[in-house]
Amino acid sequence: MRIGIIAPPWIPIPPPAYGGIECFIDVLALELAAAGHEVVLAASGDSTCPVERLPGFPPSDQDKIGMTTHELRHLIRAYAGLTDVDVIVDNTLGGPVLAQSAARRPVVTIVHSPFEEVVLELYGATSPDMTFVAISRHQASTSRHVRVAEVIHHGIRTEDVPVGPGGPDACFLGRMHPDKGLMEAIEVAELAGIHLRIAAKMRESLECEYFEEVVRPALGSNAEYVGELSTDEKYELMGSSCALLNPIQWDEPFGLVMIEALATATPVVATPRGSVPEIVQDGGTGFIGADVEDLVDGLRRASSLDRGACRASVEERFTAAQMAQHYVALFERLLQQERQRRGEGTRAAVPLPTERARAAATVASASAVGDERPQTA
Repeated sequence: MRIGIIAPPWIPIPPPAYGGIECFIDVLALELAAAGHEVVLAASGDSTCPVERLPGFPPSDQDKIGMTTHELRHLIRAYAGLTDVDVIVDNTLGGPVLAQSAARRPVVTIVHSPFEEVVLELYGATSPDMTFVAISRHQASTSRHVRVAEVIHHGIRTEDVPVGPGGPDACFLGRMHPDKGLMEAIEVAELAGIHLRIAAKMRESLECEYFEEVVRPALGSNAEYVGELSTDEKYELMGSSCALLNPIQWDEPFGLVMIEALATATPVVATPRGSVPEIVQDGGTGFIGADVEDLVDGLRRASSLDRGACRASVEERFTAAQMAQHYVALFERLLQQERQRRGEGTRAAVPLPTERARAAATVASASAVGDERPQTA
């Protein structure tokens, strides 16, 4: 199967530092390729993911994050270039609307954002044939009139994540944003008497303002900001911590940071928002607390949990291979439905787009050879 993947234009694939969606796309592309599929990635020009990449895209520019014109230009080029694939996987917000007229093959939109009113209105205006994938059961439960075809949890390549020994400190990783619960994490760590190391993305002006005005005054002997970390540095921080503090203040659709921490064998202490109960096994791989007192108690008890069970929970439920298998099964089902809509029940009767292209290339090659036969007088 030949699979086209569209990434947002803002950050390269893989991301040099923070970038949850970009990490997911990199892992999915690599895992699909490892399973024997051809992958074509439409991403910013400075992406380095080692799969076939569609040419003609400018480098990433994080100053343009959220700019409609920038995203639309990116999408127009992506859909125009992905003409020889069997299925398209779109990870952008605006892609499903453009896909109605630009795509002539199944398009799977992975919904990375909450189903807020504006998203519901946008997706509600798309074709009824559009396929939407939710990344958690909680997220899917909020989709209302938008039909979710499948819930597929994110997965990670556990072989790339080192198991850590733990340590006396707790850690926090995320963005400099109130929704991530950083101030709550600082309070919980202080009340628990446990030192907190904070690694957070801080590039946009609002993130910098939040840090200077709210977070910096709360730092001190019990909490320190260590900057935005690379992937290796991130795993080292997680693996050397007693717990990941994740007291999110919004219904996050998934939360990749939690399975990354668990993969390093570090328990997670979090609020019961969004996908948290689907990822963290309360009392087994972490503690879920609705208020500060419960979180403090959970953080103090985190070191008593079996770190091996944390790692095992990811190996059993959240691997990249499992994730890729779920997506491939969905792709195959959509392609079979496409054949049936055309009135044919077999693969041979209606070949996939890549099969048609290869057949055409074979015919063209044979014709070229025929034209070169010796001429007679």
